[in-house]
Amino acid sequence: MAHKYSIPVTLTEHSRIDTVDFGNIPFGKVISDHMFIVDYNGKQWVNPRIEPFRRMDMSPANVALHYGQSIFEGLKASKRKGEPVLFRADLHARRMNVSAERMCMPLLPEDLFLQGLRMLVDLDRKWIPGQEGHSLYVRPIMFATDEYFGVHASETYQFIIFTGPVGPYYPKPVKLWVEEVFTRASLGGVGEAKCAGNYGPSLLPAQRAKKAGYDQVMWMDAVEKKYVQEVGTMNLFFVMDDKVITPATTGTILRGITRDSFMTLLKDWGYTMEDRQLSIAEIADAYWRGTLQECFGAGTAAVVSHVSDITWRDRKMELPPVDERHRPVGTRLKNYMDQLRSGQVADEYDWLQSCEGSGVWDMVEETAGSAATV
Repeated sequence: MAHKYSIPVTLTEHSRIDTVDFGNIPFGKVISDHMFIVDYNGKQWVNPRIEPFRRMDMSPANVALHYGQSIFEGLKASKRKGEPVLFRADLHARRMNVSAERMCMPLLPEDLFLQGLRMLVDLDRKWIPGQEGHSLYVRPIMFATDEYFGVHASETYQFIIFTGPVGPYYPKPVKLWVEEVFTRASLGGVGEAKCAGNYGPSLLPAQRAKKAGYDQVMWMDAVEKKYVQEVGTMNLFFVMDDKVITPATTGTILRGITRDSFMTLLKDWGYTMEDRQLSIAEIADAYWRGTLQECFGAGTAAVVSHVSDITWRDRKMELPPVDERHRPVGTRLKNYMDQLRSGQVADEYDWLQSCEGSGVWDMVEETAGSAATV
């Protein structure tokens, strides 16, 4: 049985929810009222609490700023039959610890992660949008807090979860550029870790691609520049020759939780599912033979993001229109995920965790002591 933690709650005195236009939510720019915080004192995690979201004081000598000891996760909360639910939050807690271990950071008890998360989402449940394709994005982060500019692993850390309502990450199908100059990750590196340092180097290639008229880059392997890896924010799936193929996670690709879920669904639905190395030449060959049927990204933010075209050197591969007839696999997966989160289909895989009964309101009553309101 999971340990039960005492997590005091301090309510915000002035909620900002009435200032938000929920019909027009830019992705990542709107933050909810509260955040969950825990500190690591060099020996153990202490002082878990929920507080109003606020700015932080930080020393310029903070180790995370100099040496990149910073990791994060991303998951979503939605409302299923009116109650807030999380999608496979246990796997996100586990993956965060995988990242922490790789980055020489302390492991966070997964039951503490999940309890604080459920309480926070339950507290800010009014921030969960009701529109289709919208959700409450959840961002857990862990970072070093030592104030010392010698190269070393920090002894102290802070873990924070905050949230914000979001709309679709990619509102339309995306155009991809096959990147053969820059690389995202190499074997033995941190490609499987969700660390800040993975994303900074990706910004210049992505910016160059956008200036050339593309939405994102399709990464190739670091050695031969021939095997498909992932897109900047998503794992990739290809439907070709009547099979669904996704690049293998060989240590350089993030082990996506949406990716894992899709593989389970596709196998159970009777598709031929292959998890293996896939070269860009094989994809181009299928395209010119007329057997490349679909390409879509899979990730927490995008869920399913259809790819409209792929440009490899001087070759542009245009995929079929995005509708149920031309894109049956990606469309079926997207519909299933939307229906699962809203309660239109049964949760037969036990992927959803309810935030109902989190105990947050009992802690509010114990710790409020004022007229503060959500």
